[in-house]
Amino acid sequence: MVLLWTRLARMSWAEIGLVRPKSWAQEIIIGLLLGCALKLALKAVVMPLLGADPINHAYHFVVGNRAAIPGILSAIVLAGFGEEILFRGYLFERLTRLLGTGAAMRALIVLLTSLWFGMNHFVLMGFAGAANAAFAGLVFGAIYAFTRRLGLLIVAHLAADSVAFAIIYFGLEARVAHWVFR
Repeated sequence: MVLLWTRLARMSWAEIGLVRPKSWAQEIIIGLLLGCALKLALKAVVMPLLGADPINHAYHFVVGNRAAIPGILSAIVLAGFGEEILFRGYLFERLTRLLGTGAAMRALIVLLTSLWFGMNHFVLMGFAGAANAAFAGLVFGAIYAFTRRLGLLIVAHLAADSVAFAIIYFGLEARVAHWVFR
């Protein structure tokens, strides 16, 4: 819908952060490293500090479930592209037009879109999932506020969700959640 809106509004895709990177390889490598590190930090540090259950019960059915792989991988791809285009690209563009471009307004937009991104995950995953998404949204939003480029964030989102899936699929949630705080 956002891409259709962009086209109908006669806007360039660059206005919502869809720009060609200077180096595809660099963008992909940094995005992969960022996404993996972020997911591991959230699972092993942030969520335990919030007292979150180490097991993501909404997705516990995935543990060892080979039949779930195609659906989960499809969801990862759709979320990686769709959520970044919506929550960073589109909402940043709209809120910047509404609120302005100053540093304080950019910080407010990062906060608002992060909270909205978190709440988008609440129904399926409860408070822990919402908090996890909100923290990821803060990191992704801050990066987007400075770069206005979605490529790195899409790759990072794909990587973070893929790591989350692997941790769940292989039954490693409790282990990873206790890496730092035993």
